[in-house]
Amino acid sequence: MIFLLFFYLIKGDSSRWQVALGGVLVSALPIFLLFTKVNPFPISLIVGYYIFLFSSLFLGSIEDFYNRFKWWDAVLHFYKGIFMGFVGISLYKLFIATRIQARISKWIIFLFVLSISVNATVLWEVYEFLGDLTFTHTMQSGGNTDTMYDIILGMISGLLTAIYSMKRREKL
Repeated sequence: MIFLLFFYLIKGDSSRWQVALGGVLVSALPIFLLFTKVNPFPISLIVGYYIFLFSSLFLGSIEDFYNRFKWWDAVLHFYKGIFMGFVGISLYKLFIATRIQARISKWIIFLFVLSISVNATVLWEVYEFLGDLTFTHTMQSGGNTDTMYDIILGMISGLLTAIYSMKRREKL
């Protein structure tokens, strides 16, 4: 992404260098976590984060997959719901002591994981809305219909992850 940032900056492609700059900034978060003494997330989750960034920023925005493949946005929103559900599972494991986890109701775990995923979905849609208001005018090209499909996909995938977490409670 750093290479792309300079490439598009020199080329004068303002839309793409801004996406690349955003990619550089959000890519730094997991790297920062790796250097802290307490990294709450497993490496597989960090790899999943980079897969999402690559798919949305590079393939989606820079390589224009969002316009070339109409299903691309839906797949990423579905993936994001699952990903954020697993972030919820990691946070549960981080904040709830192991000796207490066995006594917590599987429905509490279900609601926690679902809440993390759905809230992330809603916050992402707010981000898209505010981004369109201030910068790009392309993030919600489908308007309200696009927003509702994105929220529904995020909720469905979050629901699937919450069911998984509830069923696998003992092995989390």
